[in-house]
Amino acid sequence: MNATGMASAEKDEGSGNTHARGLGIFARAMCVSILLIHAGCPRAPAPAATAAGGQFTSAEIVRAGKLANPKINEASGLAASRKTNGVLWTHNDSGNDPVLYAIGTDGRFLGSVWLAGADNIDWEDMASFTIGGRAYLLVADTGDNNARRKNCSLYVIEEPDIAQLSPAKELVVQVAWNVPILYPDKPHDCEAVAVDPGAKGDGSDGKIYLLTKRETPNRLFSVPLKPEAAGVPQIAWELGKIALLPQTSSVQNLLPVPTGRFRGQPTGMDFSPDGRSAVVLTYGNVLLYARREGESWFSALVRNPLVLPPHKLGQAEAACFSSDGKTIFVTEENKNAALLRYDLK
Repeated sequence: MNATGMASAEKDEGSGNTHARGLGIFARAMCVSILLIHAGCPRAPAPAATAAGGQFTSAEIVRAGKLANPKINEASGLAASRKTNGVLWTHNDSGNDPVLYAIGTDGRFLGSVWLAGADNIDWEDMASFTIGGRAYLLVADTGDNNARRKNCSLYVIEEPDIAQLSPAKELVVQVAWNVPILYPDKPHDCEAVAVDPGAKGDGSDGKIYLLTKRETPNRLFSVPLKPEAAGVPQIAWELGKIALLPQTSSVQNLLPVPTGRFRGQPTGMDFSPDGRSAVVLTYGNVLLYARREGESWFSALVRNPLVLPPHKLGQAEAACFSSDGKTIFVTEENKNAALLRYDLK
């Protein structure tokens, strides 16, 4: 319910008292003003003892372009190419074709790839990574708004060469492997997924991290990147609760989704290629985390983040680091969606 709806739903008592009615109208106007003022102000986390962003302390936002291809109308995941600088990958949300779209860092459409052997039940995020000298893309079919799905899937393909792509013709690529997942307790909605390929170089010690949505505090799970038994459902391992994501205030909760309620819920996540930083996207914020040498991702994510300037997008659901880890790209679910660039400093 929005602020205006709340105010108009109230009735004056004692219709014969003109002075009381005047005070009531004034009070309601003040309430509406307060709601509007606070709508864009997230509840900030407690101050960190050290710079929460590690090597970075701030960011400059640049409007890099827009996703002009009309087929990209519900962008819900974003990943930087590990093969070609200046190329990003994205995909649509639930109910669309199992297709990835290659775009430039200005949003320009470069071509599309159909994932043979995959279904788009509710694709919500994606990631790029390299193992064994080869570049891969992971697509997370992990959305579950009603928390009813018995299992979810994580699809991996080898990243196509950009030279193979054409805006006029869709390329078909076979899924390299699929990681079906089950949660140990109950179904969860998850829109924030990231990959750590591990230190061995072959992906055998790699992990896929899943940050849940629609619960506070949010919970972090992980599954193997390359399970020994291919195609066998993996039980997600709960690493713990992420309690320091900036949450909405009681005033913001009175405003519509996603402007108010759920504003603090995670809709995207990525790890930098050097493994030193993580970004978590919410409907209201872009959050940057620093990871110390030898530290687990869970330990990094339970600290206070560096809150970057607000994106001010209507429904931000996709974020990724650039291939050099010095820039964060953010976009939203919308036609002609804005593509923002956060230049880290």
